[in-house]
Amino acid sequence: MPPPVLPTEIDEYRDSHWQRDGEGRVETAVQAERFIERVGFAACFLDSRRAGPSLYVAVCGRRDAVLPRNVQKDPETSLTWMLKDEIVHRGRVYYAKLSRGKAMFLASRMIPYFKTVWGISRRGEKERLSKDALALLRVLRKEWEMGTADLRAESGVTDRKAFALAIDELQAAMIVVPTEVIYEPKFTYLWGLAEERFPEELSQKVHRQIALREIARCFLHGAGLTVRGELARVTGLSRPDAGLGNRALVKEGYAVMLAPGTYQLARTSRTTVSM
Repeated sequence: MPPPVLPTEIDEYRDSHWQRDGEGRVETAVQAERFIERVGFAACFLDSRRAGPSLYVAVCGRRDAVLPRNVQKDPETSLTWMLKDEIVHRGRVYYAKLSRGKAMFLASRMIPYFKTVWGISRRGEKERLSKDALALLRVLRKEWEMGTADLRAESGVTDRKAFALAIDELQAAMIVVPTEVIYEPKFTYLWGLAEERFPEELSQKVHRQIALREIARCFLHGAGLTVRGELARVTGLSRPDAGLGNRALVKEGYAVMLAPGTYQLARTSRTTVSM
């Protein structure tokens, strides 16, 4: 579906907050980390056809950025990929495939909220994780960090498709993250435990209602206004959970509801027409 037509004021608000107005274009890993810390969470390679903050769009610095068909020869795509690899290496912000397989960056302050919604407790791992995911996890808890080929061999999950599904499952549960990208002698990822990189953030206990509210707050702060289903699509939340988060913001006066499923920052609502 094409994105909804938003009021001009909201598009300009998003341009400024999501760095798609040409000013402050992201060019280095440090700038990328500052961008992620400011917006709270961001996709890696989503373009203008999908809502939400995106590192690729911030690199392009324009609202209408669209990934080209031949990404190998595109300098903006190449820079985004290079920055992603350097961010993974530096380990200052969280990066993994999260809900629905979305590759996302999380600012440190947002990690506890995402973990509350999507994480799995150690007690619940045997019930909720697949056999292959548990096999990978047993090896990583023993070795702490391992490349893809070695992890496949040690775990016994040698089928490529089965391994990919299992590693994605562990990433979505916020248990495993890529810790390094290696290109020589061949391309591979190193994998490690998320709790090794972000022990304090992942050990925090947050009530689920608070987590939903703060995820909704983070998105609305950068979006200015969210339309029906948008928060769910951007974050991977279910629509009922997204509604709970947005309504909690209305209750505290941070947002106003313009129509069912449409919420706007209270401090900007006076200057924007109703949807």
